[in-house]
Amino acid sequence: MAAHPRRAPRSPPLSSHLPAQVRGSSDPSHGPGLARFNALSPEVARAVLLQCCGSRRWAHRVAAHRPYPDVGALLAAADEASYDLAQADLTEALAVECSAELEHGAPYAAVLALEAAQAEYERTFGHAFVISLDEHPPEEQAAHLLAAIRRRMGHEVDEERSISADELRRVARTRLTDMTHWLTSADGVSAAEFRLFAPVG
Repeated sequence: MAAHPRRAPRSPPLSSHLPAQVRGSSDPSHGPGLARFNALSPEVARAVLLQCCGSRRWAHRVAAHRPYPDVGALLAAADEASYDLAQADLTEALAVECSAELEHGAPYAAVLALEAAQAEYERTFGHAFVISLDEHPPEEQAAHLLAAIRRRMGHEVDEERSISADELRRVARTRLTDMTHWLTSADGVSAAEFRLFAPVG
């Protein structure tokens, strides 16, 4: 999950619109989802990957190294591409992240506190507050988000960009895994659905 200044948001992470039966499917490490990803045209593969990380250089590198034998290899390639991001690539990726939102039904006070903290963070650092929440159940996310923002507000700009880069890498891993689940859906993926991933730039 990530945060983003009040600009027109990009498409939500794949994890936010996966059908429930796809989100709960088994590990697709060697399944049809990865096979479909490997078979996509370079243009469509890059467009899908840009929903996982908004750096065009990252998307190009991950797409170019297909086919992947399993999801582990895909994630390893994504990590390597993330570690190699130049500052301009990181800026490009951070610029299209969307603001973190708490689960539906979160206390109103927590929502207000989070919005205020995010706005302060964005004014200070000029980019989204990016954080992976994979290890935290929904009931812990509000407290964890607020504590993390307040802690990271004390960082120098260069230190915070380094932390943001690592969090973006972790978020991209989650989105890639979700993407392989999404492509594993029983009915496959239609051409209309792929139009959701219009190439950027």
